[in-house]
Amino acid sequence: MKKEDIELLGNAHIATSIDTPLRPDAFDKSDNEKINAIQRHFEAIMHELGLDLTDDSLSGTPYRFAKMYVKELFYGLNPNNRPKISTFHNKYGYKKMLVEKDINIDSSCEHHFLPIVGIAHIGYIPKDKVVGLSKINRLVDYYAHRPQVQERLCLQVLKDLQDALETEDVIVVITAKHLCVSSRGIKDKNSSTTTIEYGGNFIEPEQRNAFLKLID
Repeated sequence: MKKEDIELLGNAHIATSIDTPLRPDAFDKSDNEKINAIQRHFEAIMHELGLDLTDDSLSGTPYRFAKMYVKELFYGLNPNNRPKISTFHNKYGYKKMLVEKDINIDSSCEHHFLPIVGIAHIGYIPKDKVVGLSKINRLVDYYAHRPQVQERLCLQVLKDLQDALETEDVIVVITAKHLCVSSRGIKDKNSSTTTIEYGGNFIEPEQRNAFLKLID
């Protein structure tokens, strides 16, 4: 790909697929093997930047960086880390909308590996199943902790909840600030991005607007 096209794709902040692009051998190495390899590579990057790695403050940075990438920022890449979404039979017959608001989003832009920070609002209309509220938060956190594009994050959370709850009646809204916009490029400090995905009854404007009024 030409450098001009690389810049264009990154500045457009668009995804090329709904699924996170992963190689078939993505999990052949253990976490420790990945940390050791990333540590060596990041040490080389710091060296090329002219930093003195013998300084006490910098000497441990390559390891800290590598551990942070594998164990914290991008733990959501590994499907083994997906939280168990325990559902329960809707014994009490609750059929109205259920909304979980202001779920924290801490993600990273896959084009520049800079933070995406914001909140998610999620609603669903139960049929035969309901889910514990904290499980929704954990699911959002899991998908957020991988290199992301906001539109894809919205879709991934929506699809997973629809599958777990066995209903299309799910809606996801995410509003976030992208540091790849605020700290580089246009350097706009005030703008934010909102994405919305939904299915089932939320296709109807009346139902969708009732949800949007609740999160306003």
